Amino acid sequence: MYPEEIVIPMKEELTENGFNELLTPAEVEAALQLKGTTLVMINSVCGCSAGSARPAVLMAVANAAKKPDQLATSFAGFDVDAVKKLREHLLPYPPSSPSIALFKDGQLVHFIERHQIEGKPAQVIAGNLMAAFDEHCN
Repeated sequence: MYPEEIVIPMKEELTENGFNELLTPAEVEAALQLKGTTLVMINSVCGCSAGSARPAVLMAVANAAKKPDQLATSFAGFDVDAVKKLREHLLPYPPSSPSIALFKDGQLVHFIERHQIEGKPAQVIAGNLMAAFDEHCN
């Protein structure tokens, strides 16, 4: 598990911008039972999370014409039980962090894995997300 002093600023980059933390398996289940669309970012300490994934989700949410109803996040290697529960909802995809998932009425409708984040500019990932928002969000 990562030290809290390292993780907290990385969490705050999302929570200070409207993302709700999913800290327990029960919170994951409750978030995914909500009607509408839920964007979930599995946050990470890796460089691609800081350089591409977090900036991309913030850019997408700020600039999209259609937006998810709920924004949520869990931190891999820190919110261990919550991420484990979340990954059950991401099957058949293998564990991936960072990663970004869009759920509609509790069903996974769009997923961006780590290999689709690494080496990509935030603008490209944000464009991918905004296209998914256009398709699945009201």
